[in-house]
Amino acid sequence: MAAGVGLLVVFLAWFAGPGLFGISNETKGTTVQAEVVQPAPCTGGATERVKFEFGGAPMEGSLNGCGHGQGERIEVVVPDGAAGDAVSVHAADATAGASDARRPLGLALLVFSCFAGGMYVFLVLRGPRVPVAA
Repeated sequence: MAAGVGLLVVFLAWFAGPGLFGISNETKGTTVQAEVVQPAPCTGGATERVKFEFGGAPMEGSLNGCGHGQGERIEVVVPDGAAGDAVSVHAADATAGASDARRPLGLALLVFSCFAGGMYVFLVLRGPRVPVAA
């Protein structure tokens, strides 16, 4: 019974998709055209200043990037609810990191926890073993 429940949990987790383990590849923000105002060389911690229009108002923000020319037009992603002068944007074609290994690892840990829970149920239902005196 416990093995069947464990298999059911793993089956449902597999079809629930990457969102179950907190993995999301969708961009959280709006993609806009920006113009580089203050370029930065690619040495050390490079941060460029860009200007763009967001929500009908002109804004400036910092782009964690380097190597662009002054006046160059690039696409950036502005986070949802951005306001003020200290808006941090990132390039639209950049990603926050690869999440390909997290889903199999999360699923493997789920399988292991189901197995451990099933073994615990088995040991509790079996009861204590009484040693036989020789």
